Amino acid sequence: MNFDEEVPPELVETETSPQEEKLVKVPITIVTGKLTALTMDSGVNAIESLMEKKGAFDYILLETTGLADPGNLAPLFWVDDGLGSTIYLDGIVTLVDAKNILRSLDDPSGKVEGHEDHDGHGPLMTTAHVQISHADVIVINKSDLVEPTELEDVKARIRAINGLAKIHTTKQSVVPQLEGFLLDLHAYDQVEVLDTAGKGHSHLDPTISTVTVDVPPLAPEQLDQVDRWLRSILWEGEVPGEAASPTAPVEIHRLKARLVFKNGDVKMVQGVREVFEIFDAEQSLSQNDSPQPAGKIVLIGRGVQGLNFERSLLNALQNS
Repeated sequence: MNFDEEVPPELVETETSPQEEKLVKVPITIVTGKLTALTMDSGVNAIESLMEKKGAFDYILLETTGLADPGNLAPLFWVDDGLGSTIYLDGIVTLVDAKNILRSLDDPSGKVEGHEDHDGHGPLMTTAHVQISHADVIVINKSDLVEPTELEDVKARIRAINGLAKIHTTKQSVVPQLEGFLLDLHAYDQVEVLDTAGKGHSHLDPTISTVTVDVPPLAPEQLDQVDRWLRSILWEGEVPGEAASPTAPVEIHRLKARLVFKNGDVKMVQGVREVFEIFDAEQSLSQNDSPQPAGKIVLIGRGVQGLNFERSLLNALQNS
């Protein structure tokens, strides 16, 4: 099914035994360029057409090609309220080839389209970088084809890029189970563990890395300042009060945050590229006896090394 087509997709049932659940497949063309209002509407219509036959399936799995940018998928589910009320984005899973991933990350032929600032001196951003940086789960396959030391190097490089994603290693793509491993991730409606300290070393990859910002307890009225600060970073590519590198502008791919307020309220933040959402946590701190968690913002993106995000945020809060 192509997003430009107006006709509803035709679902195809695969052959299964009476004891097995039916698997229904439909091809979907994924947009690899920047989403426009037209392609977004077409994408929403395509998935809504699938939902007309929602009794035929339990999950919608969008299998993208090796050239697809996962960052173009999330806005389809967040921008359209009607679509979001019917289904939700469970998570993004990236499959990594343990034997070739390090070569792919350093291969200029895999440069992301539009990444024109790389002239042999600046950091190179490849499709592999983009797919890893957006992932909620990363499956490292073909782990049996590399030495244990090389596998550890692969894991370290991946954690340097994306300190939030869960990492699983497999052989021949065999997973122990689907639920909680590849499905039912709830990566976009829950923010659990945000502590990435010691999880990755940014110097292992010069292009994309993970930064963690500690957030002090906030007064309720300071939410507006946090919102403006995030908009400046995600929309303008500017960290207030900090000078970004001209050869590596700030470009955030993934954002997760937990904001703790002095009155006991807790809010969560989820973001992909320019799209982000601030929402109430399922239970406020005043409603349970668990220890008060620390406020934290985790940013995954390009050009974030060497910038003092925490100082920038504190200055924004003091100027409120």
